[in-house]
Amino acid sequence: MFKQLLLSALSAQAALASALAQRGGSGDGGKVCVVEPAERGCDSAPAIEEAFRCCGVDNAPDRRGRVVFRDAVYDIKTVMNTTGLRYVDVEMDGTTLLWDQNIPYWLNASLPVGYQNQTSVWHFGGEGIVWNGFGTGTLDGNGQVWYDFVNGTNNYPGRPHQLTITGTRDSVFEGIRFVQSQMWTVTVIHSENLLLEDIYVNSTDTKQEVGFDFSSLNTDGADTIYANNITFRRWTVDNGDDSIAMKANSTNILIEDCKFYTGLGVAIGSIGQYTGRYEIIENVTARNIEINHMRYGAYIKTWTGVPSGYPPNGGGGGLGYAANLLFSNFTLHNATGIFAVTQCTSYNDATGNCDTSEFNIRNLRLEDWSGDGVSDVVASVQCSAASPCAGLEIEGIDIVDTVNNTAPANYLCSNVLGPKGFECTGEPWEENNR
Repeated sequence: MFKQLLLSALSAQAALASALAQRGGSGDGGKVCVVEPAERGCDSAPAIEEAFRCCGVDNAPDRRGRVVFRDAVYDIKTVMNTTGLRYVDVEMDGTTLLWDQNIPYWLNASLPVGYQNQTSVWHFGGEGIVWNGFGTGTLDGNGQVWYDFVNGTNNYPGRPHQLTITGTRDSVFEGIRFVQSQMWTVTVIHSENLLLEDIYVNSTDTKQEVGFDFSSLNTDGADTIYANNITFRRWTVDNGDDSIAMKANSTNILIEDCKFYTGLGVAIGSIGQYTGRYEIIENVTARNIEINHMRYGAYIKTWTGVPSGYPPNGGGGGLGYAANLLFSNFTLHNATGIFAVTQCTSYNDATGNCDTSEFNIRNLRLEDWSGDGVSDVVASVQCSAASPCAGLEIEGIDIVDTVNNTAPANYLCSNVLGPKGFECTGEPWEENNR
């Protein structure tokens, strides 16, 4: 039944992707706006918003609008809100949108995302959108100034996300480059039926040694929140945090044919942060994934059941479940760890309470993982005694521990009911993952 549910979801996603891929380019008779960049050093944001108001709203499937950017640099000095769009093609061939370094402005003016007290420099959304970056269209967040400014502070208050896709459906985003994002790169919230493919993300600290503990933490490649039927295909992500993360009420998510570097891995969560709130993550498949010098191939993180502080750096006591999760055909290169589950998340230097979460994890499968790393632990699965994990399956693991040139054989478990394909060999170490 578990595999049938996933295959059904994937079939729906494949049909959606095929249909959406044919929607662009049918804008004969529609309005066309060419966005002229402001003089260098001046703000191009007003011209961009005006172009979307003029050519991005009053359209129809057979009369699509077009917003065309030049092969030029557009300086962005103020927040942008281009939502409520309908049937518009966005063309960014050779374009660079370069965000200003005025940190005090962004901390005060960035737009609320509506989750975890997070903010964003650009809200973008609508229906029937096809945004093509042609592999060269770039959003440059000038992130190094942020990495220096926060200096390793987790979830610095007011630090904004790069692009928030909000209230969006039946749309395609392809061939876009994101470099040096201020914080999270792409946030998909209150959206459904989206295809995001051939996306490049590089948010790395140029002043410190590359690795998953350097100061560009919180630079997630993408996050889904209240999102359904989202496909991430052929993403390349090099960053200091989650490659792609599924958060509250993410359902029917497909991640495939991706290459990830130097971050934490594919993440389920964090979730369970809001006391008493019921949230789910369901029907997630990640397949054909290459992992390079990362902490994990994939991992799951929930907050403890004991609230401490407020989001984004506090919380806990949330309810719900994560179910029907498939991680298939992962290839690891020099990974620090392989796979982990922790229900110990609690910031503000809080520790313990790992057995208190009532958020349940079930129907999870790892299959066909290969490559190498520096761990003799295949999986560290720390589930909560208050809501034990069930339906965990692991098979087809062919990984070499390069420290001693042997196959990892340890499965560290707590509160795992009826594991399939493996036997628990010990207790997990208590971890407090970010």
